Amino acid sequence: MAWNDLVELLKGHKTYLQTHNFPDPDAIASAFGMQQFLKKHGVETTLCYCGAIDKISTKKMLTEFGIDIKEYSQITDMQEEDYIVTIDGQKYNSNFTDLPGDEVACIDHHPTFIECTYRYKDVRIVGSCATLVTEYYVESGTPMDRNVASALMYGLRMDTASLTRGVTELDIEMFGYLYKYADNDKITKFYINNMEMSDLKAYGAAIENINVINGIGFAHIPFDCNDGLIAMISDFILSLNEVSVCIVYADRNGGYKLSVRSVDENVHSGKLTAEALKGIGDGGGHSFMAGGVIYSDIDEHIKDNIEAEVQKRFLNAVNKGCENVR
Repeated sequence: MAWNDLVELLKGHKTYLQTHNFPDPDAIASAFGMQQFLKKHGVETTLCYCGAIDKISTKKMLTEFGIDIKEYSQITDMQEEDYIVTIDGQKYNSNFTDLPGDEVACIDHHPTFIECTYRYKDVRIVGSCATLVTEYYVESGTPMDRNVASALMYGLRMDTASLTRGVTELDIEMFGYLYKYADNDKITKFYINNMEMSDLKAYGAAIENINVINGIGFAHIPFDCNDGLIAMISDFILSLNEVSVCIVYADRNGGYKLSVRSVDENVHSGKLTAEALKGIGDGGGHSFMAGGVIYSDIDEHIKDNIEAEVQKRFLNAVNKGCENVR
């Protein structure tokens, strides 16, 4: 990571910081933190995403931290020559819409499944993207205000489940740095009243439909709900003593959105998802958590038997015991 190279690359160009679709707290905090970092070094940027911000705690972030992030439909003047820095995601991923601008840089903490050439690339496997953004401040000696520190701390805590999931030494080091500057009382409030009554319907559907086979839990939510909620339900089911791998999927625009979790050291969530969805969708992620989609144009026979198809594909991928899922 050479922070000054990124600054020099972006100077004099209209620049967007684009998160993955339906951004979660880590994506929003990371984009916001990077925006403020670049501003201190003379680079103005616009935050953007595609999709929607549905989760109530994520909506609260925008108000509490004063974050201005635009859904792409609100942007009418993006040109091909404009620069894009992808934050918490990479071009060609299934959860990253290809916008008209030029993706010249990438800052992400997920594994790379489809290679893309950037003029600046900082992709490292750590617990949260907020960790990487925080390091830019530390390495450059750039002052960080309380608001930015609080947002980055919240993003880091959410993506690592409060330092219990996918944590590296760098995450812990940056957590210690942020702790000194963040408003931890404000962050704690985000964990209170962070669900809506409508969320209970999705939990109820998942509980009603859960099926556990050889330690692998499957749950189909037969209606659309936001990505953050699907992920929360996946974490919830993974907390069951009988479950070491969890696949939760919800209807989405004629196809399906998936959240996959694993605490089995022999099953890599990202590789498992990519393997299981070959030919009908796309997905990937970390060893412990991943996401994916099943395309809307799949065969009608598969749609009519989606529970059986998902179970068969994931069980077959796990039972292969091959490098594809390890």
